[in-house]
Amino acid sequence: MFVRTVSLWKNIYRHWQLYCIVALPVLFLITFNYVPMFGIQIAFKEFNPMQGIWHSPWVGGKQFEMFFDSPYFWPIIQNTLLLSIYALCIGTPAAILLALALNEVKNQRFKKIVQMFTYAPYFISTVVLVGMINIILSPTTGLYGQLSHLFGVDNVYDILGESKAFSSLYAWSGVWQETGYGAVIYLAALANVNPELYEASKIDGASRIQKIIHIDLPAIRPTIIVLLILAVGGLMSVGFEKVFLLQNMLNLSTSEVISTYVYKIGLVNTNYSFAVAVGLFNSVVGFILIFTTNVLARKYSDSSLF
Repeated sequence: MFVRTVSLWKNIYRHWQLYCIVALPVLFLITFNYVPMFGIQIAFKEFNPMQGIWHSPWVGGKQFEMFFDSPYFWPIIQNTLLLSIYALCIGTPAAILLALALNEVKNQRFKKIVQMFTYAPYFISTVVLVGMINIILSPTTGLYGQLSHLFGVDNVYDILGESKAFSSLYAWSGVWQETGYGAVIYLAALANVNPELYEASKIDGASRIQKIIHIDLPAIRPTIIVLLILAVGGLMSVGFEKVFLLQNMLNLSTSEVISTYVYKIGLVNTNYSFAVAVGLFNSVVGFILIFTTNVLARKYSDSSLF
């Protein structure tokens, strides 16, 4: 034990520059990711700001029981999962297809232009994106409404107020905004493919589809699996900002998700213990999902997150 300790300190002294570089990110991680974890105990207390965390009375699982017994529990769970799975099922294939298509483009100038136009929407803030959606799809003042009135349609279909259209509106707007960013990751993986494989397939007379199936897809499969594991772990964490900004009283039946419910019931009403309890529930479910997905990926493929 003593020898190992001395060896460790010698190693630190020898490479002190590297440890100094790592020290700041580690300190940031501990300060903002691990220290706040002491606040998890609020979920098991009746938190009172005047008494503080340590002196607030313990109530056990009361906050969790309130959440599980709430009539909104199953609807918001279903809405959250529906939005997440819907966005995942169309977002991931869209990014993969774009990356594969760009990888086949030989004209580098055209390729860069397409990448720029598909990547640019990622830098648009959520507030601006929702504003654009409202400007385009508003049945009264929007482009969609004005064109409908121009063609003689009096009763314009209100897409923004239709509960059945909310999931598609949320998911497809996400595809437009994030597909270019996702494709960059897969393009980076495709850049590592050995060019000799393409030359060999060309000699063997393989078509483009066959090259994609037998060379490109196997090359990016580890990246797909890792990103899929991370995405499954975040199924219960639908982005709050876009859902909340697109939400209205007409589409509330399908747009109320866990994050917006916690904001309204927990934070607006200053029920902090309830908000932390639901957040802890989300984290536990997310951990179970990511761990289960990783086990399945490791069992049925040669790639996994850990």
